[in-house]
Amino acid sequence: MSLKKLGLVALFSLAALPALAQQTQPLRIGATPGPHAQILEAVKPIAAKKGLDLKIVEFSDYVVPNTALAGGDIEANSFQNQPYLDNQVADRGFKIESVALTVNFPIGIYSKKHKSLDALPSGATISIPNDPTNGGRALILLQDKGLIKLKEGTGYKPTPLDVTDNPKKIKFVEIEAAQGPRVLDDVDASIINTNYATSGGLDPVKDPIARENPKGPYVNIIAVRSEDKDKPWVKALVESYHTPEVKKFIEEKFKGSVLTSW
Repeated sequence: MSLKKLGLVALFSLAALPALAQQTQPLRIGATPGPHAQILEAVKPIAAKKGLDLKIVEFSDYVVPNTALAGGDIEANSFQNQPYLDNQVADRGFKIESVALTVNFPIGIYSKKHKSLDALPSGATISIPNDPTNGGRALILLQDKGLIKLKEGTGYKPTPLDVTDNPKKIKFVEIEAAQGPRVLDDVDASIINTNYATSGGLDPVKDPIARENPKGPYVNIIAVRSEDKDKPWVKALVESYHTPEVKKFIEEKFKGSVLTSW
């Protein structure tokens, strides 16, 4: 082989190195403990076949995963719905975008003291998440169940100050979303996201005294930095998630408490 041809071979080999390195480098993806992380464990071997080495990084709250993504500590996250991401982008200026729908976790109302919503006494205390999106989601659920009325035009982020009618004189206790299961002994009811209900030992299908309609805007998403959204690894990650194997895992593992949305 001539020196010229050898030089071309070497040049092509070097040109291929960045793509190969990108394909085999670890892909750090953030998730909250429970179903989100468990589903990603099911995605992991499928992604491996596409050259992605998923490293699942668990976060115990809803605030840090987007900060970590925006700061480059992880490459993607899978824990939030679109209204929550929209709120974070508006408040913090993150350059983060959704690239795929994943699953829906219908939020529920749980109680250790009462068997139904009708049984809630006057002056009942109900804990709701203290972040704007999930707190608003909880209040919308209470409105849908006829317990309160909210001021028109509040969108997806009403607060207790937007309650215009409260026949039972419900008192709202705003707490971190992850604390929902832990305060059940101290309140009449607690509105809890499915992932935290599951990690707290609750059954999101059998235990709620009321449950959100699974249809609506609260489908969860995979998010990445805007600059990365068109990169090949993003497409490979989404394809790995949106597979029959992952859908089957979700249906068998969670038995209706987590619903696929693709």
